[in-house]
Amino acid sequence: MTLERAVSESFDAVGSATIATDVAIVGGGLAGSLAAAVLARAGHRVALVDKRAVYPGEFRVEKIGGPQLDAFRRLGFIRGLASVACSYDRVLNIREGKVVDVSVGQAYGLPYADLVAMARSQMPDPTSLIVDEVTAISSSDDIQHLELASGRRLTARLVVLATGMAGALSYKLGIRRRVLAAGHSVSFGFTIARRDGAPFDFEALTCYGERTADGVDYLSLFPVRAGMRANLFMFRDPTDPIMRELRRDTEATVLRLLPGLQTYLGDFRVIDRVQNWVMDLSVVEGHLQPGIVLIGDAFQTNCPAAGTGVARLLVDVERLCTEYAPRWLSTPGMDRQKIAEFYADRDKLAADRQSLKMARFRQALTSRDDIGWDVRRRLHFLRRSLTHQVEQMRPGWLAQVRSALRA
Repeated sequence: MTLERAVSESFDAVGSATIATDVAIVGGGLAGSLAAAVLARAGHRVALVDKRAVYPGEFRVEKIGGPQLDAFRRLGFIRGLASVACSYDRVLNIREGKVVDVSVGQAYGLPYADLVAMARSQMPDPTSLIVDEVTAISSSDDIQHLELASGRRLTARLVVLATGMAGALSYKLGIRRRVLAAGHSVSFGFTIARRDGAPFDFEALTCYGERTADGVDYLSLFPVRAGMRANLFMFRDPTDPIMRELRRDTEATVLRLLPGLQTYLGDFRVIDRVQNWVMDLSVVEGHLQPGIVLIGDAFQTNCPAAGTGVARLLVDVERLCTEYAPRWLSTPGMDRQKIAEFYADRDKLAADRQSLKMARFRQALTSRDDIGWDVRRRLHFLRRSLTHQVEQMRPGWLAQVRSALRA
């Protein structure tokens, strides 16, 4: 029996009856699935509604590392993550064929679908996943009513919209998306292997763009179970012909944009479908409504090159599901005043601001060709290179300096 059939059959008995729950989470991607697991494990009645029982192989988040791992650990997902991902802890960073520095620290690579599946597997009761589609929501200061495409209905005290960039349902609620930068960045994802079948000479590698005219921020290579995964991040017109070239002749186009890669990759080939997507920077307006809260990309989108998307998402999930939602559910009502507490949370506001700041910084550092940014770009990589050289001569000095600064 397939998972989709099993989940669907678990709700056959209720037919078109109304299903009552504490929290209804709309959207079963990473944000929604993590939120559902955290709340359900805390003992709350949760319904996670998504039209897919098994999330498809979409190109989204594919690596987790740094402070993101601390959040996964606090939320209780680190073992699950480690069980489905490829671990690595050393990234060679290069530019113009030369080593800039080496990043050291635990990180994981895995397909987004596996990341979502891991999050869903942490839900205590698999039947909390309802394979259906929410077609309408009516909200109030007390109980929220949701209509499903199947004809079933849900009632919940709190509705969490984790619908990503899909805006149809939000639009019906009067929530509008304000675009800050259309076509801000373009991302490509594909998997590579050496033609001779030999492993690459690095555990993971990041190659930064060489020319501002190319609009290439960096290419990140890291291990996944299928091979060496490549994420390419660019700030360039999405209609530029080079986008088509990257899809049709990926190997040659990548090396043309990043010639310094040739020495490190050797004779390689792409072994799966090249996926890409265009990201607009946007925020929502009209979102302060009783009984409804937006998290992740449903609230604000991120620049993938900046690497802040998962960090923001995790802040949203952690603050909402460990602080606000449990407290809201312990008292009557679900008015705007309660919902506003989450949007005014200090950690959330800081994460949202940092995400937009880094999005603009990465674009400027990559693409601006005026003298000010040219000098800044040179100093940026020179500082990293000098720090790396000193670290090689005196191993551990950087850690000592950082420890002294924290003291």
